Amino acid sequence: MSLIKQIQVTFDCAEPERVARFWCEVLGYVVPPTPEGFATWDDFTRSLPAEQRDAWFACTDPSGVGPRLYFQRVPEGKVVKNRVHLDVRTATGLVGEERLATLEAECARLVALGAVHVRTLVADEENESCIVMQDVEGNEFCLD
Repeated sequence: MSLIKQIQVTFDCAEPERVARFWCEVLGYVVPPTPEGFATWDDFTRSLPAEQRDAWFACTDPSGVGPRLYFQRVPEGKVVKNRVHLDVRTATGLVGEERLATLEAECARLVALGAVHVRTLVADEENESCIVMQDVEGNEFCLD
């Protein structure tokens, strides 16, 4: 029996490149190299049939550790809450005021990139603080 060694996280979206570039900034990911024979991604895109242009985009962890993120254009918009979301581990190991300050600083950076701050969940007896956010197309994620 073979073990799965890698996963890819796929996002349905309206503007794949825009959403991919947002997540590159959030996570420090990079756009993969262009396909062989093309100097730029624009050159590659222009080579495709019109209906396939801007249909997808991807980004990868430059260290090769994290999963590839794949963004595919779909005709319908987001209607309800995500069933799966990413936790962006910004404040791992931090607690109390230090954790909250770190989360708030990252929240401000991401809002400047186009994210939306939904709500801050302050620590209680069971859970540490986290911040619920949305990316540039409304997909929920948490700063944790």
